[in-house]
Amino acid sequence: MYFDPATGLTLPVGTALAPVGRRIGAYFLSIVLVVVTLVIGYLIWGAILWGRGTSPALNVLGMRVWHPDTARPAGWWRMALRDVIGGIVQGFLGGITGLVSFILFLATREHRSLCDLVGGTVVIHDPNKVLPQR
Repeated sequence: MYFDPATGLTLPVGTALAPVGRRIGAYFLSIVLVVVTLVIGYLIWGAILWGRGTSPALNVLGMRVWHPDTARPAGWWRMALRDVIGGIVQGFLGGITGLVSFILFLATREHRSLCDLVGGTVVIHDPNKVLPQR
Protein backbone atom coordinates (compact mmCIF):
# COMPACT_ATOMS: atom_id res chain seq x y z
CA MET A 1 0.00 0.00 0.00
CA TYR A 2 1.07 3.57 -0.56
CA PHE A 3 -0.32 6.94 0.42
CA ASP A 4 -1.31 9.13 -2.51
CA PRO A 5 -0.85 12.73 -1.31
CA ALA A 6 -2.78 14.14 -4.28
CA THR A 7 -5.98 12.39 -3.17
CA GLY A 8 -5.34 11.64 0.49
CA LEU A 9 -6.08 7.96 -0.14
CA THR A 10 -4.12 4.82 0.64
CA LEU A 11 -4.03 2.71 -2.53
CA PRO A 12 -2.46 -0.63 -3.44
CA VAL A 13 1.01 -0.50 -4.97
CA GLY A 14 0.74 -0.84 -8.76
CA THR A 15 -2.59 1.00 -8.97
CA ALA A 16 -3.60 4.63 -9.28
CA LEU A 17 -6.79 6.60 -9.09
CA ALA A 18 -8.57 6.13 -12.41
CA PRO A 19 -8.00 9.09 -14.73
CA VAL A 20 -10.96 11.29 -15.63
CA GLY A 21 -10.79 10.35 -19.32
CA ARG A 22 -10.83 6.63 -18.57
CA ARG A 23 -13.86 7.06 -16.26
CA ILE A 24 -15.73 9.07 -18.90
CA GLY A 25 -14.85 6.39 -21.45
CA ALA A 26 -16.28 3.73 -19.13
CA TYR A 27 -19.52 5.69 -18.86
CA PHE A 28 -19.99 5.78 -22.63
CA LEU A 29 -18.80 2.19 -23.05
CA SER A 30 -21.43 1.07 -20.53
CA ILE A 31 -24.14 2.66 -22.68
CA VAL A 32 -22.90 0.73 -25.72
CA LEU A 33 -22.66 -2.52 -23.74
CA VAL A 34 -26.19 -2.09 -22.35
CA VAL A 35 -27.54 -1.73 -25.90
CA VAL A 36 -25.45 -4.57 -27.37
CA THR A 37 -26.32 -7.02 -24.59
CA LEU A 38 -30.01 -6.03 -24.67
CA VAL A 39 -29.92 -4.80 -21.04
CA ILE A 40 -30.54 -8.22 -19.45
CA GLY A 41 -27.13 -9.51 -20.52
CA TYR A 42 -25.49 -6.44 -19.02
CA LEU A 43 -27.34 -6.93 -15.72
CA ILE A 44 -26.30 -10.59 -15.49
CA TRP A 45 -22.72 -9.78 -16.49
CA GLY A 46 -22.67 -6.96 -13.93
CA ALA A 47 -24.01 -9.14 -11.12
CA ILE A 48 -21.24 -11.66 -11.79
CA LEU A 49 -18.51 -9.01 -11.88
CA TRP A 50 -19.70 -7.22 -8.72
CA GLY A 51 -18.10 -9.99 -6.67
CA ARG A 52 -14.75 -8.95 -8.16
CA GLY A 53 -15.24 -5.27 -7.36
CA THR A 54 -15.91 -4.14 -10.89
CA SER A 55 -18.62 -3.71 -13.50
CA PRO A 56 -18.64 -4.66 -17.20
CA ALA A 57 -17.34 -1.34 -18.57
CA LEU A 58 -14.83 -0.87 -15.75
CA ASN A 59 -13.61 -4.43 -16.22
CA VAL A 60 -13.06 -3.97 -19.97
CA LEU A 61 -11.00 -0.84 -19.27
CA GLY A 62 -8.92 -2.37 -16.44
CA MET A 63 -10.52 -0.52 -13.53
CA ARG A 64 -11.71 -1.72 -10.15
CA VAL A 65 -13.79 -0.21 -7.39
CA TRP A 66 -11.82 0.31 -4.16
CA HIS A 67 -13.28 0.75 -0.69
CA PRO A 68 -10.77 3.01 1.13
CA ASP A 69 -12.26 2.41 4.60
CA THR A 70 -11.47 -1.31 4.49
CA ALA A 71 -8.46 -1.00 2.13
CA ARG A 72 -9.94 -3.72 -0.08
CA PRO A 73 -11.73 -4.00 -3.41
CA ALA A 74 -15.47 -3.45 -3.09
CA GLY A 75 -17.41 -6.66 -2.53
CA TRP A 76 -20.66 -7.81 -4.11
CA TRP A 77 -22.98 -5.99 -1.69
CA ARG A 78 -21.04 -2.73 -1.82
CA MET A 79 -21.03 -2.89 -5.63
CA ALA A 80 -24.78 -3.53 -5.60
CA LEU A 81 -25.24 -0.53 -3.29
CA ARG A 82 -23.01 1.61 -5.50
CA ASP A 83 -24.46 0.59 -8.87
CA VAL A 84 -28.13 0.04 -8.05
CA ILE A 85 -28.89 2.52 -5.26
CA GLY A 86 -26.27 5.00 -6.49
CA GLY A 87 -27.67 4.69 -10.01
CA ILE A 88 -31.18 5.39 -8.73
CA VAL A 89 -29.95 8.43 -6.77
CA GLN A 90 -27.98 9.65 -9.77
CA GLY A 91 -30.95 9.25 -12.11
CA PHE A 92 -33.62 10.41 -9.63
CA LEU A 93 -34.14 13.84 -11.15
CA GLY A 94 -32.87 12.92 -14.58
CA GLY A 95 -30.45 15.41 -16.03
CA ILE A 96 -30.14 17.52 -12.87
CA THR A 97 -28.68 14.82 -10.62
CA GLY A 98 -26.65 13.45 -13.53
CA LEU A 99 -25.13 16.88 -13.99
CA VAL A 100 -24.52 17.26 -10.24
CA SER A 101 -22.83 13.83 -10.24
CA PHE A 102 -20.61 14.84 -13.15
CA ILE A 103 -19.66 18.14 -11.49
CA LEU A 104 -18.83 16.32 -8.24
CA PHE A 105 -16.80 13.81 -10.24
CA LEU A 106 -14.75 16.60 -11.83
CA ALA A 107 -14.50 18.77 -8.70
CA THR A 108 -13.46 16.26 -6.02
CA ARG A 109 -9.82 15.30 -5.82
CA GLU A 110 -10.82 11.61 -5.60
CA HIS A 111 -13.10 11.94 -8.69
CA ARG A 112 -16.12 10.55 -6.84
CA SER A 113 -19.50 10.55 -8.58
CA LEU A 114 -22.80 10.27 -6.69
CA CYS A 115 -22.56 6.48 -7.09
CA ASP A 116 -19.13 6.51 -5.43
CA LEU A 117 -20.39 8.71 -2.60
CA VAL A 118 -23.32 6.35 -1.96
CA GLY A 119 -21.02 3.31 -1.95
CA GLY A 120 -18.13 4.99 -0.12
CA THR A 121 -15.83 3.94 -2.95
CA VAL A 122 -13.33 5.25 -5.49
CA VAL A 123 -12.43 3.84 -8.89
CA ILE A 124 -8.82 2.84 -9.43
CA HIS A 125 -6.91 1.79 -12.52
CA ASP A 126 -5.36 -1.66 -12.07
CA PRO A 127 -3.47 -2.21 -15.34
CA ASN A 128 -1.29 -5.04 -14.02
CA LYS A 129 -4.14 -6.80 -12.19
CA VAL A 130 -2.39 -6.59 -8.81
CA LEU A 131 -5.66 -6.73 -6.87
CA PRO A 132 -7.05 -10.16 -6.00
CA GLN A 133 -9.71 -11.35 -8.47
CA ARG A 134 -11.73 -13.32 -5.85
